[in-house]
Amino acid sequence: MRLNEIVFTDAQPVEGYGSGYFRIGGKVVEGPVILSAGGVQSWGGYDDRAPLLALAEDIDVLFVGTGAEILHLPRDLREELEAAGMGIEVMNAPSACRTYNVLLSEGRRVALAALPV
Repeated sequence: MRLNEIVFTDAQPVEGYGSGYFRIGGKVVEGPVILSAGGVQSWGGYDDRAPLLALAEDIDVLFVGTGAEILHLPRDLREELEAAGMGIEVMNAPSACRTYNVLLSEGRRVALAALPV
C-alpha cells in the first residue's frame, strides 16, 4: 500500500467540528462558516447570500452543510446560486465537511458553506 501526504494549496480543510463550532487551520471558528480558496469567513446563514454569490466565478461546486440533519435549502436561495453558475450539493454538515476535504485535496474548485451541528 502506498500512502501519500495530502497537500492543500490555497484553501484549508476542516480539521474537526462539534456543537456550535468548526476547527480550521488549528483555530476554532464559532457558528456558521464559509471556506474557499479565498479563506475562512463567518457566515450569517441562508439569508446571507452575498458571500456565497461572490464565490461564483471561483468555484464549480458549493457544498452546503445544513447542520446535524439534511434539510432543503430555501428554494429562492438554490435558484439564485444555480443562476450564478454554481453546482449546489446539500448534505448534513459532517458529510459536507468530509466531501469538501476530499475534493479540495484533489485540487478541485470547491467551497463549503456550513451550519454547525
